[in-house]
Parts: sequence; C-alpha cells; structure tokens
Amino acid sequence: MNVKPLFDRVVIKNVETEEVTKGGIVLPGSAKEKPQMAEVLAVGPGGMVDGKEVAMQVKVGQKVIYSKYAGTEVKLDNQELILVRQSDILAVVE
Repeated sequence: MNVKPLFDRVVIKNVETEEVTKGGIVLPGSAKEKPQMAEVLAVGPGGMVDGKEVAMQVKVGQKVIYSKYAGTEVKLDNQELILVRQSDILAVVE
C-alpha cells in the first residue's frame, strides 16, 4: 500500500535502536523508551496551512528526530508508521 501525506504532513518510520547498552546490558522491550529517530518515507506537498505558506524542508530518505509525543501511529502492511506535521520534526540527522 502506498501512503501519500497531505499538506505539511510527513510519513516516518522509527529507526531500530540498539538493544544492548554500551556497558553490555541487554534491554528487554518493555524497558526501552520509544525511539525519537525515524526515517522519512513520504513527504506532503506543503502549501497553505492555517493561512500560512509552508515549504517542505525534509526529503524522503532523511533521518530525523521528532517530538516525543508527536504524530498519529498507523499500521499498514505490517509496518508501524507515524504521520507527523513537519513542525513536529526537530532536526535532520546527517
């Protein structure tokens, strides 16, 4: 299934984080925090949002850091995706 976000929305997928700490401790799934780093899968066209012109700053394939409680989680084709507004993306990781 192909997802095309509207306006200033961005579709992201969490990047898997390490399950072993630097000290060698293995973390169970319940002890891990929700990751805040994700990969951009699709980007909306931008345009007029809330009366302001919005130009999209992120591109497909970039790794980004987003707000902890941002977005709407959806599950499509056994993939967990997150739909966020571009303003919920805090930084691009290079």
